[in-house]
Amino acid sequence: MKRIISIVIAIFFLVLFIGTMVFLYNKSQAVPEVYATEKPAIVNIIKKTVATGSVSPRKEIAVKSQVSGVVDQLMVEPGDYVKAGQLIARIRIIPNMVNLNNAESNLNKARISYEEAKREYDRNEQLHKEKLISDYEFNQFAVVLKRSKEELDAAENNLQLIKEGVARKSGQASNLVKSTVDGMVLDIPVKQGSFVIESNTFNEGTTIASVADMSEMLFVGKIDESEVEKLQIGMELNLYIGAVEDKTYKAKLEFISPKGVEDQGTVQFEVKAAVMLGKDDFIRAGYSANADIVLDKRDSVLAIKESLLQFDNGNPFVEVETQPQRFEKRALKLGLSDGLWVEVLSGITANDNIKVVLK
Repeated sequence: MKRIISIVIAIFFLVLFIGTMVFLYNKSQAVPEVYATEKPAIVNIIKKTVATGSVSPRKEIAVKSQVSGVVDQLMVEPGDYVKAGQLIARIRIIPNMVNLNNAESNLNKARISYEEAKREYDRNEQLHKEKLISDYEFNQFAVVLKRSKEELDAAENNLQLIKEGVARKSGQASNLVKSTVDGMVLDIPVKQGSFVIESNTFNEGTTIASVADMSEMLFVGKIDESEVEKLQIGMELNLYIGAVEDKTYKAKLEFISPKGVEDQGTVQFEVKAAVMLGKDDFIRAGYSANADIVLDKRDSVLAIKESLLQFDNGNPFVEVETQPQRFEKRALKLGLSDGLWVEVLSGITANDNIKVVLK
């Protein structure tokens, strides 16, 4: 009996040992790796660059005052449409005391001269009637009287111009600020009661209003130096305005700056493009915008994802499945890439399965 029990125990441990060895052997065997595959596709490839900037009117005019003083009245508000010559503001002139004093003094002198010339004229007019003086002598007094009258009128006009900004004879008021162009009032940086400085050869003066033609808009942006040589005047842009959702505007490139400006460590070049607006389109000045500039494109070409590419000393290739989970290397000739898809000129066909390599 003991012998039988010993044999059973021995058999049990032998079976246990053999089972353990089989388990460990199976555990040590590598599981064959199964690679996923993808087929090439027929796609449209567009290579583009993005310029960031804003939209502004092509023609924006700063309307300024011809005299210094205080804004007495504003006739328009931002958003109003105005015509050339339309009144925008009235300036109340605060005359310079030195100029005012000189003008009043000149007026008094002119009035004294005129009154003296008038007396002489009247006295000699009677003598002329009595034939006591010749026509020539009398005409001299008439000329002096006319000259004195002109000087008196000029002194009166000068005083009125200094005090009120209005020339009596011309009827034109220099204290009235009028628009010089047709357009929309974009901004009025002054308020009623603000002091303004006249525009002259030494000072650009205070801006009363900004007026612009909103039917002609420009996209003004910047592009990196690595892309600028790929641009050409006349290229079409797709313009995306952040404030205007779900709408794309067309624009035509019309200016590329010949000089770059360093911005945060990179050289940027300014570009301008005319925005093509529809009849009912309206874009507010100052909107930020991005412009997609198409540098090159291919329609309906054989392409693969760039993630499928492998490189051998810089030469691109892929692994193509010849039998289930068996692959061979194929060298490729590539064309245009948009960063996601790359055009394949030769090396594979549309029916090939390409090995997906985890990188």
